Amino acid sequence: MVSRTDEEELAVIKEWWQRNGMPLVTGVLLALVAVFGWQGWQKYQANQSHGASMLYQQLLEEALTPAGQSDTAKVVELAGKLKSEFSGSHYAQYASLFVAKLAVEANKLDDAALELQAIVDKPADNNLGELARQRLARVLSAQDKTEQALQVLDAKAADGAFLASREELRGDLLVRLGRHDEAYEAYTRAKAAVSEDAALGGLQMKLDDLAKGDA
Repeated sequence: MVSRTDEEELAVIKEWWQRNGMPLVTGVLLALVAVFGWQGWQKYQANQSHGASMLYQQLLEEALTPAGQSDTAKVVELAGKLKSEFSGSHYAQYASLFVAKLAVEANKLDDAALELQAIVDKPADNNLGELARQRLARVLSAQDKTEQALQVLDAKAADGAFLASREELRGDLLVRLGRHDEAYEAYTRAKAAVSEDAALGGLQMKLDDLAKGDA
């Protein structure tokens, strides 16, 4: 038979368990779920990345054939699959860049603009966003929407690595609009953002042409 002291000790243990036991078990279970959940998430992410990579490799094979001919329909099909199954991923957005390139080559500028705008709206990273932004600006300019192209370009500041190409493009757009003084300033900023050797090419020619025009 359990003694009074034993009964009291048992009561204390029961009381402690009621106060702390369940939270303790819950905490342990949550920790286990977190650990195995994180491992499962990592495995899922790895599988997702592998699947997207395989699809993108197929797309590259269709888009960059040795003969130099792209199977446009197949590229669009694979890009659509990447976007539906791996929406917002780097691979899906690289695929969109390819589709936009093919659309430009086919003179389907509206289609190209839609592909690029989707990346600009929600880029997988800043580099992809800037690349799509500059390409979209060029497409819009080709559609005689140069003012809109400038607005797209100026909607977000460029990172240092893209400053030169951004300013040179801004200069090109401003030249199209006949705003030569502003274009010269943009080209000058672009020149300042690159090495002296790099500035000796087409960028310097653009500066020289504007300077001659003012002479």
